[in-house]
Amino acid sequence: MSTRLVDLLSCPSGSVTAMSVFFPLDTARLRLQVDENRKSKSTPVILAEIAKEEGVLSLYRGWFPVISSLCCSNFVYFYTFNTLKKLASAGPGRPRPATDLLMGVVSGAVNVILTTPMWVVNTRLKLQGAKFRNEDLRQTHYKGIFDAFYRIVSEEGVATLWNSMLPSLILVFNPAVQFMFYEAMKRKAGKGGRAITSAEIFVIGAVAKAVATTGTYPLQTVQAILRFGQYKGDGKGGAFASLRSIVALLMDRIKKHGFFGLYKGLEAKLLQTVLTAALMFVVYEKITTATFKVMRINKAMKH
Repeated sequence: MSTRLVDLLSCPSGSVTAMSVFFPLDTARLRLQVDENRKSKSTPVILAEIAKEEGVLSLYRGWFPVISSLCCSNFVYFYTFNTLKKLASAGPGRPRPATDLLMGVVSGAVNVILTTPMWVVNTRLKLQGAKFRNEDLRQTHYKGIFDAFYRIVSEEGVATLWNSMLPSLILVFNPAVQFMFYEAMKRKAGKGGRAITSAEIFVIGAVAKAVATTGTYPLQTVQAILRFGQYKGDGKGGAFASLRSIVALLMDRIKKHGFFGLYKGLEAKLLQTVLTAALMFVVYEKITTATFKVMRINKAMKH
C-alpha cells in the first residue's frame, strides 16, 4: 500500500490537481518571497488582503501558465527518468537506491535546463497587476505567455529566460534531502520488524517533505526573486546568477529583515505541501475502496 501511495503522490495528474486546488496558497507564498516590504502575516490574512485589494480572481492569477509549466516539467522529468531507467536496467547488475538517486538528480537537472524559461515567464505573469509594497519593484505589462517570451527576449536578452537556473539546479537535491529523512524515520518506525501502516507512511512522508522544504526554503526565495527580476536597482536580476550573487541576495534579506526574513511565505508553502499530501492520500483511499468494491462485485457475479 505504501509504495502505491508514493506513486500516487508523485503522479503528474495528481500534482496538477493539487496545485489547482491550493493555488491561492502559492500566490501568498510568492508575494511574500518577492515583495520583501509586505508584512509577514498569517496566510489567511495575506489571502484576504490580496482578495480585498485586487479581487478574488487575483488569487488565481497566472494559473494557466503555472499549470502549463508544471505539466511540461513533469513530462520532461519522468520521460528523462524512465529513459535513464531503461538504460540502467539493460546493463549488468541490479538497480540500486544510489543509482535511482543519481538518475533522479540527472533528470532534475535536465528538467531545470529545459523548463526554466517557462517558470520565469509564469512567475512574471503571476505577479502582473500585483499591488506591491516595495517601490523598487517594476510592474510588467505582458498580453500573455507568448508576448511575455517575445518581450523578455527582445528587451532583456535570451539569457534572461534562464534567470534562477543556478539555485534551481542546487534545489534538485531537495528530494535527496527528503529521501534521507524519509528513510531514516521509516527505519525507526519499523524497528524490530514492526509493520508500518499507510497512515504512518503518510505522516513520515509529510514530515520529511516539511524538513526538506524548510531547509531549502531560503534558496527557493532567491529563486523566486531571480525569476521575477523586475527591480529598479541593480543586483537582483542578471542571467545565470553566480553563487556570489545568491549569497549576496541572502545576506541582503537578512540585513534588512533579519534571519527569519529568509522564511517569509514558509507557512503558506508548508500548508500547500501538507494539504497536497492529504488530498492525494484521501484520493488514494477513495480509489482503493472503489477498486476493491468493484473486484468484490465481479467476483460475486462469477459465482
